[in-house]
Amino acid sequence: MITDISPRIAVLLPCYNEEAAIGATVSGFLAALPGAIIYVYDNNSRDRTRDVAAQAGAVVRTERQQGKGHVVRRMFADIDADVYIMADGDLTYDPNAAPAMVEMLLAEELDMVVGTRKHEEKTAYRGGHVLGNKLFTGLLSGLFGRSFSDIFSGYRVFSRRFVKSFPVLSSGFEIETEMSVHALELRMPVGEVETVYAARPEGSESKLSTFGDGWRILKTIATLYRVERPVLFYGSIGALLLAAAIVLAIPLVVTYLNTGLVPRFPTAILVTGMTVIAVLCFFAGLILDTVTRGRREIRRLAYLALPAPRGSQV
Repeated sequence: MITDISPRIAVLLPCYNEEAAIGATVSGFLAALPGAIIYVYDNNSRDRTRDVAAQAGAVVRTERQQGKGHVVRRMFADIDADVYIMADGDLTYDPNAAPAMVEMLLAEELDMVVGTRKHEEKTAYRGGHVLGNKLFTGLLSGLFGRSFSDIFSGYRVFSRRFVKSFPVLSSGFEIETEMSVHALELRMPVGEVETVYAARPEGSESKLSTFGDGWRILKTIATLYRVERPVLFYGSIGALLLAAAIVLAIPLVVTYLNTGLVPRFPTAILVTGMTVIAVLCFFAGLILDTVTRGRREIRRLAYLALPAPRGSQV
């Protein structure tokens, strides 16, 4: 017997000093998704964010550890739902796009739908951020083989099995990069929907630091590549060291063949050390690859322990 059961939808809004925008954001999602529960997680705001969110109809909770990654970790751990929508509380993302994103997730049984940003106002998306997004998107594609059109979008819809299998190791704005890599590494079915990206309302200020957070995101990508691709990461280091050792060793070998002597002992010792380190890098990559495969299998099993998202249940 097939019965239509509406999925439980939770809208998750991490917030820090968003008094000027959170009320309209909550109202927008309540209007777009009447059956959803809106959760606002306040991250030590110094204004009236909590009060305004509660008055607008949201369930307000608090996360004391500062940083978006900490807030997302808490939200994913605390909230129980079938479909999760994550957005920012600054009214830059269009709540009216949420139903279409949820519909795609359920109809195609996806695990993540990313709202790729389309901005028409120059003040909505700074030029440096546009360039950085393109560069990091290309870098992620080159390192992991696939990517998304907008890896930094904070507007996403998730299945329950994505949320409950995602470890959340990041602490700040690099969380979106970690989400993207998590989906790519577990080969999850994902989709994208183009959404309007608007400028912040007056009184709302961006907390993103172009260079500071950009550097943290770059380090996160490097760390994720080291963890998820240890053979390539450590193998590349080993290959560079071995190539340099060979270049330094060629004159020594030529001199030895001609004279039977090795006059430059420091260089010979350096070459030997570099070769040993190169070999160690190769073996470290192989050993860590076994560990990575084990971790990935555990995450995959946690992911498979939950059913795929569906609009109806049997």
